[in-house]
Amino acid sequence: MKYTGSDISVIGLFSFVIVLTLVEMYFSYQHDRKLYTKRDTWTNIYLMTAAVVINLGTKTFTFFLLAYCYQFRLFQITNVWAYWIVLILAQDFLYWFLHTVGHYVRFFWAMHVTHHSSEHFNLTTGFRSTVFEPLYRVFFYLPLAFMGFTAVDILFAYLVTQIYGNLVHTQYDIKFPKWYEYIFVTPSHHRVHHASNVRYLDKNMGMVLILWDRWFGTFQAELPEDKVKYGLTTQPTDTGPVNIIFHEFIALKADLKKAPTFMDKVKYVFNPPGWSHDGSTKIAKIMQQELREEEQKKYDEEKVKALNDHGALSSAG
Repeated sequence: MKYTGSDISVIGLFSFVIVLTLVEMYFSYQHDRKLYTKRDTWTNIYLMTAAVVINLGTKTFTFFLLAYCYQFRLFQITNVWAYWIVLILAQDFLYWFLHTVGHYVRFFWAMHVTHHSSEHFNLTTGFRSTVFEPLYRVFFYLPLAFMGFTAVDILFAYLVTQIYGNLVHTQYDIKFPKWYEYIFVTPSHHRVHHASNVRYLDKNMGMVLILWDRWFGTFQAELPEDKVKYGLTTQPTDTGPVNIIFHEFIALKADLKKAPTFMDKVKYVFNPPGWSHDGSTKIAKIMQQELREEEQKKYDEEKVKALNDHGALSSAG
C-alpha cells in the first residue's frame, strides 16, 4: 500500500496524540490527580468509535458533495502558501460557526451534548465525539469547496485542526506567551468551554483560533475565583451506552409533548437549550445576566459598607 504525504502526516499526528494521552494518564496516576476513571475513559472510547463508524459510513457522500460543489468554485488560489493559510483560517472559522450552532440551537445541542457530558477533563475527553456530527458537518464546509479548495484538502485541514483541538483537553496548567493566548486556543480557554459554571456556559467555541470568540463575543477567560466544574448543568443519571447518546433527544421529545402550541414546539427545537414556554427553565444568557446583576449588587453593597465604615472611622477620629 502506498501512503501519501497527507496520510503520513495524519498518522504521525494521531500517534503523537495517543502518546501524549498515555503520558498524561501515567502522570495522573503517579501524582494521584484522579484525572481519569476507567468508566469515563471507556465511554470516551465508545463515543469516538461510534463517531468513526458514522464517519466511515458518510465518507463517500461527504467527499462526493464537496467534489461536486468544487466544480462551481468562484475562484482559485494558485499560490500554495496562500492556499493553505486561507483554507486553515476559513475552515477554523466555519468550525467556530458550526460549534456555536451546536450550543445555541437545541436540536444540534442534542447531538453535541455527548462531548460535554463527562465530569472529567483529560486528553481522552477530546475523543468523546459528537457522534452524529458527520451527518451534517459537511454542509457547514461547503463554502470551502465554492472557494476553490478540493475535497481532499478540506478533509485534511479538518483532521489537522481536529488534532490541535484534542491537544487542549488537559487540566495541566501550561503557560503560554500572552500573544499566543490572545490568538490561539489554549487548555485554559478550553477548560472554560467544558465548564458547567453559569459564567462559562457557551464560551470559547474555537478549535485553533480563539480570535473568533474574542471578535464575536463568546470569549471568557478562566478565573481563579470561579473554579471550573466540568460536565453539564444537569448530568444524566443514566450514563449507559444508549442514553449517553440520546438523553437530550429524550428530554427534547418530552418538552415537545408538553408544548401547548405548534410555535412553542418549533421554539423548543430551534431556540437555545434551556428555553421553555413557561419560563420554568432559562437559557445561558439569561442566567449569565442574572449572575452579573447579582455580582454588581454585591459589589455595590460592599462599596457602600466600605464608605460607611470609612465615614465612621473619620467621625471617631
